[in-house]
Amino acid sequence: MLATGLPGSDPSSAAAALPRRRLIVNVLLFQAGWFACVYAAARGEPLWGTACALVVMGWHLHVAARPAREAWLIAWVLAIGLVFDSLVLQLGFLHYASGQIDPRLAPHWIVALWGLFATSLNVSLRWLKGRWLLAAVLGAIAAPLSYAGGVRIGAASFIDAPHALITLAIGWAVLMPLLMALSDRFDGILPGQRHD
Repeated sequence: MLATGLPGSDPSSAAAALPRRRLIVNVLLFQAGWFACVYAAARGEPLWGTACALVVMGWHLHVAARPAREAWLIAWVLAIGLVFDSLVLQLGFLHYASGQIDPRLAPHWIVALWGLFATSLNVSLRWLKGRWLLAAVLGAIAAPLSYAGGVRIGAASFIDAPHALITLAIGWAVLMPLLMALSDRFDGILPGQRHD
């Protein structure tokens, strides 16, 4: 019987239902897309990174069992990312090297990173489904480290590093369980799942 990945089901068995190759490719594409976005932004050519992220998202939708569900998930995560990173920007904790269409909004490449991240929620991060506290802890630790990595590469700079890192940790501790819940609702990876 195929695991559904719904709350209450065993997340590890749902992840086991995916081929190992699919998990590895998902992780590698996410990491490559992250680096492309950050490196291109640091070099003042953010459109290249955004284009790479869009290619990865397109491939993800192409191989999804039910691409419409995954497309909705990506759309929701893009919207959440735009709002969250624009708020962090407006708080004055971060400055981005390039890619801002409007100074009040997060740059397009970092919003694209949110869409890229959405491609991992129902694949390589499937094991987090139903593990809300662990998702919150992982979000609080991993997200600030990811932003700090982008700062080290030169895609952004901290104006107020302590407040930026605390804000990112708290924000992602709240957002990560929300994103996992959205991934339950819009799971188009495993065929035959019921969400109603």
